[in-house]
Amino acid sequence: MPGSPYTDLDRPPLSAARLRRALVAPHGPWRHLELRAETGSTNADVAEAAQAGEPEGLVVVAERQTAGRGRRGRAWQSPPRAGIATSVLLRPGEAVAERGWPPAPASGYGWLPLLAGVALVEAVTRLAELDAALKWPNDLLVGDAKCAGILAEAVPGPAPDRPTAVVLGIGLNVTLGADELPENPTGLPATSLRLAGAAATDRDPLLRALLRSLADWYDRWRSAGGDALASGLRDAYLAACGTVGRPVRVLLPGGDEVTGTATGVDPDGQLIVDTPAGPRVLAAGDVLHLR
Repeated sequence: MPGSPYTDLDRPPLSAARLRRALVAPHGPWRHLELRAETGSTNADVAEAAQAGEPEGLVVVAERQTAGRGRRGRAWQSPPRAGIATSVLLRPGEAVAERGWPPAPASGYGWLPLLAGVALVEAVTRLAELDAALKWPNDLLVGDAKCAGILAEAVPGPAPDRPTAVVLGIGLNVTLGADELPENPTGLPATSLRLAGAAATDRDPLLRALLRSLADWYDRWRSAGGDALASGLRDAYLAACGTVGRPVRVLLPGGDEVTGTATGVDPDGQLIVDTPAGPRVLAAGDVLHLR
């Protein structure tokens, strides 16, 4: 049947029912999962739900995005069913008594996209059996090519007494061919799991592994009161980060440039660069490009 998702057997559709059975639990963190054949942006969908008062734990997955976004509004698009496009709703500033979670301080929210990166590395290395690393702050690299990106967005609470929510979006190239890869304005080449020689490219187990790992790390981080060191998140991120220990050139929005060696990540998730003028600490929002 023309237009049927089953006409391309190499890219079978996901099953909302199977994903819900595997991932949605009575006490979260994933309380509700929506699978959409097509949408503009899963991040925009989840942000809209957050503004309307949706509780923490919403997951939106799209088979195709028509207006997917990366950092600084860069486009992130993929053919239907060739990748994973998902966004989740987190409310880290709200206590969750049944899970023993105190409110996390807003100063720690910068760790959430890094937390998603750790979960992504775990899923890709375990299922695809590829050596993957993180390029600070939000790119998954396989070799020297970008295979996935992460976008975190803050959403004001639906009422003045509600803390800011965080939408985490993840886009992973799974079965894209060389002629389907997106252009990257930063100059970093793109790849997909299939092009990189992945042992598995079935999106269903990849998505399950990603969301389970994300939930596990979020639970550790929340249980530790949003402390990246106490939860083990900082150590896990440093182990997965390919930026630390390497020479870097950082382009800033105003046209300035910082060069030096990336030596670590501070307690707030900011990159520490040892420059000729001394150490420099950079937040993700202050960086246009990092090479």
